[in-house]
Amino acid sequence: METATLLLFAAALFCCVLFNFPILYALVFGYFLFCFYGLQKGKKPQELLKMSLTGIKTVKNILIVFLLIGMITALWRAAGTIPAIISDSFGLMLPSFFLVITFLLNCLVSFLTGTAFGSAATMGVITMAIGNAMGLDPAFLGGAILSGVYFGDRCSPMSTSALLVSELTKTNLFTNIRKMFFTAIVPFSISCILYIFLGFTKNSESNSIGIKEIFETNFNLSFLTLIPAILILVLSCFKISVKITMSLSILSAVGIAFWIQGLEPTQLFHLLIFGYHAQDPVLAKLIDGGGILSMVNVTAIVCLSSCYAGIFNGTGLLINLKENIKKLGQKISPYGSLLCTSIGTAVIACNQTLSIMLTHQLCNEMISDHEEMAINLENTVVVLAPLIPWSIAGGVPLAAVGAPQISLLFAFYLYLIPLWNFFKTTYKKQTN
Repeated sequence: METATLLLFAAALFCCVLFNFPILYALVFGYFLFCFYGLQKGKKPQELLKMSLTGIKTVKNILIVFLLIGMITALWRAAGTIPAIISDSFGLMLPSFFLVITFLLNCLVSFLTGTAFGSAATMGVITMAIGNAMGLDPAFLGGAILSGVYFGDRCSPMSTSALLVSELTKTNLFTNIRKMFFTAIVPFSISCILYIFLGFTKNSESNSIGIKEIFETNFNLSFLTLIPAILILVLSCFKISVKITMSLSILSAVGIAFWIQGLEPTQLFHLLIFGYHAQDPVLAKLIDGGGILSMVNVTAIVCLSSCYAGIFNGTGLLINLKENIKKLGQKISPYGSLLCTSIGTAVIACNQTLSIMLTHQLCNEMISDHEEMAINLENTVVVLAPLIPWSIAGGVPLAAVGAPQISLLFAFYLYLIPLWNFFKTTYKKQTN
């Protein structure tokens, strides 16, 4: 019965992806499906509700952070922080190295914002437009953009996936981030070399001047507009609480939007809820977005996914599967087993959040060290989910920038992170 239940849920997810229905439909169906399984196992409705609430309690802190992320992504646009970063970055552009610059710029914006989707919709769209004007292959550009936007999605202090992993594993976010940087040095360096190699043959003029003029016309790009981003970087280095760090960044952005950009209090309140929407249609295509309402979908996904975790624990739905994963870990290595599990959950779940929660649920007994578990999740399922062709994790960013599906093959960073760390753990096991 366990296998049939999981297969039926997987079928619902595939149908939603196939027919372009919101993934939430499948998740709601899955919730009732797993509750039905619980009833068949003799659990009472009150018990199932309690299991669901127990699951949600494990991610209560991240739900608060989602609220702050929605506010900060809107305010950074309104305050001119994102336009200033993008405009200043264009001074670094060398056409011969545009692919690697595309990767690095998307890394920068995603690290500052913590969102792959938001970074793709801003810097991703801009770099794709310039790259197309240069005559670069859209598949190469799409791969570089996808790699870049998931750099920050993996290791930014504002990343929802990094926050989710730290909550699930009961670990310190900043300790995890430090380890993420260390384990990514070699993959990051190799990725840069590969993008230089792919893009070195192209050499033409950039059209970034027009984009800079759009920003300069609509914003006061004073150096003060960078303060909200600088606060995130500086306070993160001192390991200040994420909620405090983001709150201070929000307050500074409110002041800048009011005093420097000239927004009215009513406009600020509106954009906090509904996001930033520019009156200039060209500017709107570049940076519209953010707001508390922009986080409703991901909040619902996390809540439903965490309900699953509570029900799985209470009903024992995954016990047999967990035992098989343990046996695989003994044959190869715990990391290798977790890597295989990550591929399976990413294929089935079709989204990053549920993939993370399922992988943790299946492997948490195999790896007892919480910090090791956290970094292993970051080095596997977090970066593998975007590589599944039917997953929204990779599909949404590629669609946002207009890149073909084959771009997945050129997202080198996302392949190299799990492969490099698998090589390291295998070598370490053999030498010991």
